[in-house]
Amino acid sequence: MSIYDSLGARTIINAKGTSTRVSGALLAPEVTAAMQQAGEYCVDMAELQAAASKIIAQATGAEAGIVTSGAAAGLLLGTAACVAGLDPVKMARLPDTSGLKNEVIMVRSQRNQYDHAIRAAGVHIVEVGLPDRVAGAGVRDAEPWEIAAAITERTAAIVYVAHSRSRPTIEEVARVANAKHIPLLVDAAAQLPPAANLRRFIAAGADLVAFSGGKAIGGPQGSGILCGGRDLIMSAVLQQLDMDIDWEQWSPPASLIDKSRLPGLPPHGIGRQCKVGKETIVGLLVALRRFLAEDDQSRHDRMLSLVKHLDSATGSLRNARTEVRTGGGSPSFIVTLERGSKMTGMEVCIALQNGTPSIHVDPSQAASGIIGFSPASLRPEDPAAIGRRLRELIG
Repeated sequence: MSIYDSLGARTIINAKGTSTRVSGALLAPEVTAAMQQAGEYCVDMAELQAAASKIIAQATGAEAGIVTSGAAAGLLLGTAACVAGLDPVKMARLPDTSGLKNEVIMVRSQRNQYDHAIRAAGVHIVEVGLPDRVAGAGVRDAEPWEIAAAITERTAAIVYVAHSRSRPTIEEVARVANAKHIPLLVDAAAQLPPAANLRRFIAAGADLVAFSGGKAIGGPQGSGILCGGRDLIMSAVLQQLDMDIDWEQWSPPASLIDKSRLPGLPPHGIGRQCKVGKETIVGLLVALRRFLAEDDQSRHDRMLSLVKHLDSATGSLRNARTEVRTGGGSPSFIVTLERGSKMTGMEVCIALQNGTPSIHVDPSQAASGIIGFSPASLRPEDPAAIGRRLRELIG
């Protein structure tokens, strides 16, 4: 009996992947043990974030970094840092940005639901480019000169959503941002693996990069990383931490927060609602070290083993084809319904979800009869249970 049973919430088999909706990654025993130990002590949170900054900087090649309550929180904190800098007056005003630099440039084809985290800082998003290649109207997307032309005295930052299909390239956008001295904030929430991407965006010229901690890294679901230039990270953490302390008593670690550069103590900032606990910080740091200790090939082979087990457990299905895919970031198992199938792709997804055990899958191509299974959050015993249910439904 699990803790969830005692709380009245059922557990699921997560073949969807590390999506937040299905609670993200499974935690390794050493991560949960570290979190438990962290909860048995108290610590100064600024000192803990300073320790985290050193570990994150080493892993990413950035000057500094902090643990956030997810990648979206990193986008909010990063945007707030670009607007307010190290000015406590500006920090206190957010999200009121009247009279401040309050525009953020984004390529139109990169707009998405997580824009809300950026707009929450009080900025207005300025779109550039026409995504003809996405709409099927042509081959073009936004180009570097369009980003450069959109920069004005009100521009606080350029936000880039990293993906293999993103255009222009990160290097092209970084050249524009760096030449114009405009901070470049990169949303790289799901850009791991490969592990090399931890360093890629900073190396390309980004000023701030946000990663999810609860996906491939294998940290707590409510964790993330924001890394980048020291001044911007200092602003971000000042707008996240509990600042209810007298100036005379306040002595933050100089490696993260240089008190001598501040005219006074900022109040609680706009990122205060993005509080991250000591257990989450410790869990993320232990998970990050584990992630870096496992090379990409070993990680791929481990995922592939689960996928092959699922393929074997499923066997041949009537009116459906099965396939093991090894391309992309991680292996996957694909079921494609054929014309004679009595169920649609979405009906299969819903039946799996509503059955016993409840199995959540990737429904992104269900309208085409394609059902995806990710191994990222599967337990060793899950492939057999999934194969059994597939045979019951369509086998």
